[in-house]
Amino acid sequence: MADQATILRMQGITKDFSGVRALDDVSLEVARGEVHAICGENGAGKSTLMKVLSGVYPHGTYTGTIELNGAEATFSDINASEAAGIVIIHQELALNPLASIAENIFLGNERAARGVINWDRTTIEAAALLAKVGLNENPSTKVYEIGVGKQQLVEIAKAMAKDVSLLILDEPTAALNDEDSDHLLDLIAGMRDHGITCILISHKLREVRRIADRVTVIRDGHTIETIDMSSPDATEARIIKAMVGRELNNLFPPHQPTIGEEKFRVEDWTAHHPADPSRVVVDHASFSVRAGEIVGFAGLMGAGRTELAMSLFGRLYGTGISGRVYKDGEEITTATVDDAVAHGIAYVTEDRKRYGLNLIASVTTNISAVALSRFARWGVIDRNREYLSAEDYRRDMNIKTPSVSEVVGRLSGGNQQKVVLSKWLVSGPDVLILDEPTRGIDVGAKYEIYGLINALADQGKAVVMISSELPELLGMCDRIYTISEGAVTGELPRAEATQENLMYLMTMGKEAQR
Repeated sequence: MADQATILRMQGITKDFSGVRALDDVSLEVARGEVHAICGENGAGKSTLMKVLSGVYPHGTYTGTIELNGAEATFSDINASEAAGIVIIHQELALNPLASIAENIFLGNERAARGVINWDRTTIEAAALLAKVGLNENPSTKVYEIGVGKQQLVEIAKAMAKDVSLLILDEPTAALNDEDSDHLLDLIAGMRDHGITCILISHKLREVRRIADRVTVIRDGHTIETIDMSSPDATEARIIKAMVGRELNNLFPPHQPTIGEEKFRVEDWTAHHPADPSRVVVDHASFSVRAGEIVGFAGLMGAGRTELAMSLFGRLYGTGISGRVYKDGEEITTATVDDAVAHGIAYVTEDRKRYGLNLIASVTTNISAVALSRFARWGVIDRNREYLSAEDYRRDMNIKTPSVSEVVGRLSGGNQQKVVLSKWLVSGPDVLILDEPTRGIDVGAKYEIYGLINALADQGKAVVMISSELPELLGMCDRIYTISEGAVTGELPRAEATQENLMYLMTMGKEAQR
């Protein structure tokens, strides 16, 4: 990339938070018109660096210099960086679900004259932008009516409406299926071809290798190296080693299972859509898990995996639910969350930030939330016992935090996931349902989570693991069920499971199974 002009140069960027150094003399150079990926473990400083660049952390709150197009940039806020052509799309999309696509595209950037919005112009320009990003939707459609993949495209259209020259995408495919991810990556490649520079933060190294021209690795707040992806030695193994500071020759820790008697069984489970009771979302599903066993669920987006888990766990999802649940051979009821917890069942949600954690509360408060009665005497919480328990989990789960009094929203994604696991382990479960347990987590933290899951199985717990990543299921599970259109379409032991076999069963449809 040496023959291209440099659009961005960040030098000696250092940023502290309450005495903790998040960035330490970080440097980054981005060439005009390239896709430049930034990789690193959760908590490495990637998002902090981008917030410095975009003015979320204004000039004066950090040390170091930023040069944009050869001139020093001193952004006071995000509006100043956007005026200079820098737009950041965060992992949590900033869209108003009740407003239309067109309204969202021009939110804060309205097409107006003398304080009056020109709706014809708004609709026409929105339609043109949607065509550019390949989204075939009516601009008047409400955002809540479209899927997450399409919402990502609306965010990009919104960025393009601001005359973007440097687009920052923070984990843009974290919540997308393979088809939507591929479409988004193709769009990013097309933007590069039209001269728009992109900075991509991603944990998905397959995507990084496919789309990135260069990769800068950040570890523990330091710049480690920048890798030219056209080089023969630009391998995933090299990126992983730079990210974690060591070689991970095996992405999954070795594990020899000790499988006992059947611990949990579900028969003929059916659930209907909460807003449309005529629509069957989980269709007569049956499965079992034994003590010490890790059982996976594979399925395409919308297949019904999460709906099955949530309807089982206290009927958090669905209506018209029927079927039978057995624990240790005896039929039980899981009609409420309290029922499920009382019977030793735990559900770790796929959306830890929305449903799994109280982001403005401390690590201690989050860990004790499910089992407060264990720390209470005569209705009064023993704060000392609560604190000591949280400290035990911080140590055992290797939660990286200055203190268990730290607000959990300030932790990295991998450490937040460990807090969610700790919260449910306090309740003493026998059955753990883990829904996308490593979503949005870097490769090093994933390895730690995998080790924790193996350790839970070794304690005799029955583990159900839902994942959109087939290599993850193949690397972790003793048996794998496939689900399509809400129905279980197959069951394969580890020895017979391949990506091809699983994909065939995932796409065959429930009618073909009958």
